[in-house]
Formats: sequence, C-alpha cells, structure tokens
Amino acid sequence: MALRLVTTGLRTIDTRRLKPMAKKADGHYQTPEHKQWRASVIERAGGRCEALTIDGKRCRKAAPDHRMFADHKVEIKDGGAPFDLDNGQCLCGQHHSLKTAQARAARR
Repeated sequence: MALRLVTTGLRTIDTRRLKPMAKKADGHYQTPEHKQWRASVIERAGGRCEALTIDGKRCRKAAPDHRMFADHKVEIKDGGAPFDLDNGQCLCGQHHSLKTAQARAARR
C-alpha cells in the first residue's frame, strides 16, 4: 500500500530565502576625521587587541592576522566623544562584538 502525503492547505514562508535588510553605514564612519582617529587608536595599541581575558591577561589577537576595530569605549549613541583618543580602544572582532552587544543590551 502506498503512503499519501496529507497537505493542510496552510501556506508557509521559507525564511531561508528571505534576504536580510541591506546594511547602511553611518556617514560618520566614512569621514576623514574618523579614519584618522581609527588609525591612531589602532597604532597606539600596537595593532593588538586591548581587551583583557578572564585571567586578566591582554588578548593575543593582533593585526595583520586578525581584523582590528577602533571601538568607542562610550558609544557615540550614549554620548561618547567621536574623535577623542581617550574614548578609543583597539579590539579584535570577537571582543568588539561582545562589547557592542553588551552596550546595546544596557541601552534597552
């Protein structure tokens, strides 16, 4: 006896086919002032992530093997100075993502 598939008649959407919204970069990050600030922050850190690990040691990730981000310690959205070197830190991708997620969660 052959098995028959039963259809419910409900329509579904395959979410794997939906494209995410296009990312739109903030114009601030394209300015010459920001590019200079970014270069200065990363250079000051020696191209190495400034985050501390659980045991209190500095993260070992560094350029050129890893992408470095010039991160605002106090985010611009939270009133941080956009071009103040004291408000900048060099972070690897992992630590930058963690810090950004924590800042967003605190903002909610």
